[in-house]
Amino acid sequence: MYHSVGDCSDDPYRITVTPERLERQLGWLRRRGLRGVSVAELLAARARGEGRRLVGLTFDDGYADFLDHALPLLDRWGCGATLFVLPGRLGGDNAWDPLGPRKPLLTADGIRRAARGGVEIGSHGLTHVDLTKADAETLRAETADSRALLEELVQAPVDGFCYPYGTVDRRAVDAVRDAGYGYACAIDPGALNGPHALPRVHVGQNDNAPRLFLKYRLHRLRRRPVEGL
Repeated sequence: MYHSVGDCSDDPYRITVTPERLERQLGWLRRRGLRGVSVAELLAARARGEGRRLVGLTFDDGYADFLDHALPLLDRWGCGATLFVLPGRLGGDNAWDPLGPRKPLLTADGIRRAARGGVEIGSHGLTHVDLTKADAETLRAETADSRALLEELVQAPVDGFCYPYGTVDRRAVDAVRDAGYGYACAIDPGALNGPHALPRVHVGQNDNAPRLFLKYRLHRLRRRPVEGL
């Protein structure tokens, strides 16, 4: 689970890695015979009983720096990824973060450029709200409406969803499933673990080779296998 790729000198939420750090992390994967892929590709491989050497790479929020810094590195290392974006904040910024610098988000054209580059586009909701606190109308807009807008934008199916803040409950899972998504990513969903509440590992600027190795191994030990995958 990545977010922004750029200058991390002012990064109170630890959402940023530098391009240099990301390149070292991608190289670490490749040197160990692992390959980063989109979540859709990973799940399809797992459904076929394959995918043991694949690692799903996700980038949340749809920061504009993805095109400048992340996409070229993914191409260089032969990796894919899923980019979770906010169609209700196209060309805006991370206004939901009260601390830290304002970071620009991708425009509609930027999202289309990422899709043309082979990146899977998924929804991060419409405007980045905590779905566990949303009323029924907001919940529908953040799930169903965001999917419809993205499918119109990229002219392709949008199968993946990512819960803002990683917060998830049964009501949010049901809304995402009802909106037609095939899968959804959380962080540590606990008992809700399943195709619509997939666990992920945060990767940050401080994650060097030993830390990546520990996170890779601990993730496999701490998270229950997702049933059916």
